[in-house]
Amino acid sequence: MAEDLKKMYKTIMDDHFPPEMEISFVDKDKRQTLFYEKVVWTIDNIRKGLRYGENPGQEAALYKLINGNLILGETETIQPGQYLASDIELLQSGKHPGKTNLTDADNSLNILRYFTDKPTVVIVKHNNPCGVALSDSLEDAYSKAHMADRIAAFGGCIAVNRAIDKATAEAIADQYSEVVVAPDFEEGVMEIFKQKKNLRVIRIANINKLHTFVGKRCVEFKSLIDGGIIAQWSFVPAARSKDDLTLAECEYKGEKYKIKRKPTEQEYEDMLFGWLVESGITSNSVIYVKNGVTVGIGTGEQDRVGVAEIAKDKAYRKLADRYCFETHGIPYNELKDPEKKQGIDERVSPEKGGLLGAAMVSDAFFPFRDGVDVGLKEGISSVIQPGGAENDYQAIEACNDTNATMVYTGQRSFKH
Repeated sequence: MAEDLKKMYKTIMDDHFPPEMEISFVDKDKRQTLFYEKVVWTIDNIRKGLRYGENPGQEAALYKLINGNLILGETETIQPGQYLASDIELLQSGKHPGKTNLTDADNSLNILRYFTDKPTVVIVKHNNPCGVALSDSLEDAYSKAHMADRIAAFGGCIAVNRAIDKATAEAIADQYSEVVVAPDFEEGVMEIFKQKKNLRVIRIANINKLHTFVGKRCVEFKSLIDGGIIAQWSFVPAARSKDDLTLAECEYKGEKYKIKRKPTEQEYEDMLFGWLVESGITSNSVIYVKNGVTVGIGTGEQDRVGVAEIAKDKAYRKLADRYCFETHGIPYNELKDPEKKQGIDERVSPEKGGLLGAAMVSDAFFPFRDGVDVGLKEGISSVIQPGGAENDYQAIEACNDTNATMVYTGQRSFKH
């Protein structure tokens, strides 16, 4: 039975999707059509499309936009020919990509496009980032992103915004990853990656032009159970610099409330870093970041205080696992020696899971102060959120009580 189940994952689908697709938007006498072409790769002299969809047994196809232009109001689609995830170059595949590999790669680029000044690494698993970090070197950025959540990074998609050097390649090869996406690979790197035969190595030269995709929109399609489709413009974060943020203030029952302390430059940097990472995270979400690294990521929950708690708990658990792995070479959950375990706990506890001085990021407003209180109790020093709740005054009071600062983006960042 177990072998039969394993065969499921080795099944390669021959999809029956046609080689071309057209989608037309019709308004009276005006017709705007987008033309798409199916993407295939030649692997072992065989033309192959996507391995399969979200699960084995689900046929899937990848299409790239080759012509047409959609303009609705003052908004228009990304022009054809500016390819990223829809036109990847497979340098090494072992197993060719499936739908989840491509969507993970795409969402990593969705986040990565906002970071060009420093080497940045985004590790995505199940379409959510599990570790994001920027640093002065790519190797250090990878190390920080990986150790932010070493367990979740297992089998993930790694995307970087610099050519991969040998030191970074060796660090990546020490772990199990499914996909590596980079603008290029320095001499000797592919020899390192060839030791990992099932690692999908993808070059996207346009990563060097990722910054040109900031602010650009495409049409997103969501199919419903009855075959209906919801179409929407993709999300564009409006707050991308500190000048786009406002210090939290509001009025409640005739009384004005305002944050007393302005953010420091480091707090601004962390809040903006976190807000842009947030744009690639499934809602309802709350994350914590510190010094350009994600500390705890909570995703896809129904209530805001609950997801704030999950992100906090993950910060504690991930830091304990990191210290244990660095010190003893094994995961925290496998550490049996009570004294050694106590030693790890005694390091993590006073550091509050790495949350002391961190920034708390929320994709929507806090309906009550209980959500922001979760972070404040752990020593976070700054909060970034859209603002606009009736009870904004509660969150402002909570921050002022602990000398924390808080800014508004004025824009919600849901992603479903």
